Amino acid sequence: MQLGMHLPHAGSQATPALIKRHAQRAEALGLSDVWVSEHIIVPRAQFPRSPLFYDPILTLTWVASVTERVRLGTSVIVLPMRHPLPLAKELSTLHNLSGGRLILGVGVGWLEPEFAALGVPFNERGRRMDEGIAMMRAVWSQDSVNFDAKYIPAVVKDMTMLPQPVSHIPMWHGSRSEAAHRRTVRIGDGWHGSQVTPEQAGEVAKRLRRDRPEPGFTISVRSHWDGKDIGMMRDRVAAYEAAGVQHVMVHPQDREVDDWDTVIEGVGRLLH
Repeated sequence: MQLGMHLPHAGSQATPALIKRHAQRAEALGLSDVWVSEHIIVPRAQFPRSPLFYDPILTLTWVASVTERVRLGTSVIVLPMRHPLPLAKELSTLHNLSGGRLILGVGVGWLEPEFAALGVPFNERGRRMDEGIAMMRAVWSQDSVNFDAKYIPAVVKDMTMLPQPVSHIPMWHGSRSEAAHRRTVRIGDGWHGSQVTPEQAGEVAKRLRRDRPEPGFTISVRSHWDGKDIGMMRDRVAAYEAAGVQHVMVHPQDREVDDWDTVIEGVGRLLH
């Protein structure tokens, strides 16, 4: 079982100093990876306490500069909200500068007003997801590139984008719908579930392993914890492992509460 930790890059507790300190502490404790999330612009009424979100790619680039080993994950990039060409450039740059440490967690998104503010059709997000992934993988692997886009405004004819990634960037899909499950099985390198019980994760794992039996396809879950009952969390991680989960990313129970030290130290104890 691999264990990771969400960094304090969102909410009222988020500060540059805290992000750096916990990234370095996660590495020192032997955690596999550190993670960040994404919102670009949000309706104020739906985030009454703190709408603060540091940009995930820039945050991980900075974290990469102050760490050496720990992997860098997004949980998740809302891919249909972004144009895939500049995103592909940013992700390849981060991956290369970090020595190939990026794990790209992606999802279709759920916050319709955010899509509207960015001028992206919410009802096309699944189709834009598929097309965006195909476009990014084209510029990451081909020279020159020709790509016929239908949903994303782009004219790519005999074009080149460098740098290409120094190694394959694993893409883990946060999927709930049947369409997202099919996409994960078809083109994903892993599944990254959020707030599912071990029992629920087990059902998903059975379906995924039926279609993607190779060990390199990673089954991951995101689980909240307050860092206090180490026995309970140890049992939960064991239950996930028995259900077929290979990776757990721990997020503090409430990002607005200053419990980050308690949680990260607790995750470190789970490793020993």
